[in-house]
Amino acid sequence: MSIIEELSDIFGEAFKSLDLPRELGNVRTSDRPEMAEFQCNGAMPAAKQAGKNPREIAQAIVEHVQDHPNLKDVSIAGPGFINIFVTNEFLTKYVQDVQLPKLSEGETVILDYGGPNIAKPMHVGHLRTGIIGDTLRRILDKVGFHALGDVHMGDWGTHMGMLMMDYIRTSDESIVMDCNLEDADAVQTLFDDMAERYPKASGAAKENPELMQEARAATVKLQNKEEPFLSMWQKIRDVSIRAMERNYGLLNVRFDLWKGEADVHDLIAPMAERLKQKGFAVQDDGAWVIPVERNDDKKKYPPLILYKSDGGVMYGTTDMATIVERINLYDPSRIIYIVDQRQSLHFEQLFRAVRVSNIVRDDIELTFAGVGTMNGTDGKPFKTRAGGVMRLSDMIEMAQSKALERLNEAHLAQDMSEEEREKIALQVGVAALKFADLQNQRHADYIFDLDRMTNFEGKTGPYLLYQAVRIKSLLRKAAEQGLNIADDASFSIHEEERALALLLTALPDVLTLAVRNYTPHVLCDYVYNLAQTFSSFYGNCHILSEENENVRSSRLKLCNLTLERLEQVFELLGIECPERM
Repeated sequence: MSIIEELSDIFGEAFKSLDLPRELGNVRTSDRPEMAEFQCNGAMPAAKQAGKNPREIAQAIVEHVQDHPNLKDVSIAGPGFINIFVTNEFLTKYVQDVQLPKLSEGETVILDYGGPNIAKPMHVGHLRTGIIGDTLRRILDKVGFHALGDVHMGDWGTHMGMLMMDYIRTSDESIVMDCNLEDADAVQTLFDDMAERYPKASGAAKENPELMQEARAATVKLQNKEEPFLSMWQKIRDVSIRAMERNYGLLNVRFDLWKGEADVHDLIAPMAERLKQKGFAVQDDGAWVIPVERNDDKKKYPPLILYKSDGGVMYGTTDMATIVERINLYDPSRIIYIVDQRQSLHFEQLFRAVRVSNIVRDDIELTFAGVGTMNGTDGKPFKTRAGGVMRLSDMIEMAQSKALERLNEAHLAQDMSEEEREKIALQVGVAALKFADLQNQRHADYIFDLDRMTNFEGKTGPYLLYQAVRIKSLLRKAAEQGLNIADDASFSIHEEERALALLLTALPDVLTLAVRNYTPHVLCDYVYNLAQTFSSFYGNCHILSEENENVRSSRLKLCNLTLERLEQVFELLGIECPERM
């Protein structure tokens, strides 16, 4: 049990002794640490059930637990809040042996995040879904789920027809077909060519109906797996994935599945035929649709379009087929979509359609974990100074450059080689990008401010890395001086260390909260509070200079435990920490 769970058990027994529900004894961290470390607010709802004054209930609870060996002080505040302080001995036990919660015995969870299109450079719009999705995958994996991240590429639409027809029309097919995937320079050359060629081909097709018709015809041939379209598409897809892997790799974002719309193309026709035969799909003005509106709806929900009147499929069609594939291959208990918040209507339609058509069982959770946008200082979606969409690779490079500038300003990493400094600057820059994003509530928009997020002061990734590196330096000095870290028998918590020790015990409950609501920002709040509290402890307590050997060794162990906790959270956030700066 976590410390919160054990305290809830103690107070739950107290409520039970009064013939009241045990759950009224639930304890949580106090909102006002100057008043109490923990609090129990069950006396108010208990009073309604028992028909008594809440302070009378609270007094009975306090009398029941006042002699408990793990409780240092229990008192009543206000109308019946129960304030709780625990003993140093109880706190010492939990600080040494924090166990992360086991919330699953290996249930499979599929997380859909990323969503870049092949043949196009990744841009800043792909940053949030990738970072947040990967963090949720890491968190779910850590607490016992079998979490699979799927990039779910856009790789099968008309944009492919536009690009391939441009290569064919200009007799440049060889640029694609002759690309050696083992040659990094050749891969980069083709990718750069696609990045320059696609916008022109797309613009031309949108202005010229004949070119658009050619592109659509090429798309149909691709989807029928005709040559040379299939071979060209495969090469374009492979090169695009290499570029995605490079960008996501720099961000330390990982995927288990590199699937796209093409992977489910062959599932669409049999799925659609079954939906028609069962009466779930009906014709509407030449199109085939799945009605999703319910009698109790307060607003209109348009049907999900299965086939357009011209026979083409929509995103909803491929998304339904993707769910069919995921259930057949992986039998997940949950499917979580980490995508732009503005797609909420689409996913409401999708979820209703797969429920009403019995594609998804009632016991499978479908969650739309919407994500807000990253905005510029003007409050609009972030653009370059020229007004275009910034490439993700350019943003990462910009963050690394700014981080190197910050390291120079702070006179950090001065004694290192240029290669080491560049590596540390990349770690600091990526930590700045990721923490600035993850610390916001998932669904909220936020302002991109590179100067603020790369600062070594304040609630930033670089500040957290600096605190961790400072602890590493402290522990190296202790080892050089032959100083011991306390073992379990000699380790003890003293009054001036309690604030830090209490935070060290809180990670299990924070993780549980993050999983419950799919909210990584609570981990960011936790790790920042931990870093701040350690900084205060470091500034107010003697550590290496402490003369009492037992106190010194206990404080060194507290430093070591703090570093372990920081690194645990860094791992969950996908942030890499340097050994030194």
